[in-house]
Amino acid sequence: QVQLVESGGRLVQAGGSLRLSCAATGRTSNNAHLGWFRQAPGKEREFVSTVRWNDAVTYYADSVKGRFTISRDIAKRTIYLQMNSLKPEDTAVYYCAASTMMPIVVANHNAYNYWGQGTQVTVSS
Repeated sequence: QVQLVESGGRLVQAGGSLRLSCAATGRTSNNAHLGWFRQAPGKEREFVSTVRWNDAVTYYADSVKGRFTISRDIAKRTIYLQMNSLKPEDTAVYYCAASTMMPIVVANHNAYNYWGQGTQVTVSS
């Protein structure tokens, strides 16, 4: 069992920056992928970014490439999402997710078997 706890969401102005954190507890696998999805009101949950735990290979949605950076801290068992140049369309609840499945389609939310409770990010124009 893996527990994920997100933090860092808040209101920020367009063009600003924000860093989300997700701390993982419980049993995790070195083959795990940990990442972020987001869901805006009335929209489907969408993939944002994922990092492969054992070698830090990263994946990004096209909409956030060049603006968001995902990273991991092995000692703290925590992943981060540094979000720069934020836009109003980035407003959503951001969910941390973990997948212990192999192989994995990283952008498919059904591939993730553990989820955090979500943290609200609001970008004002």
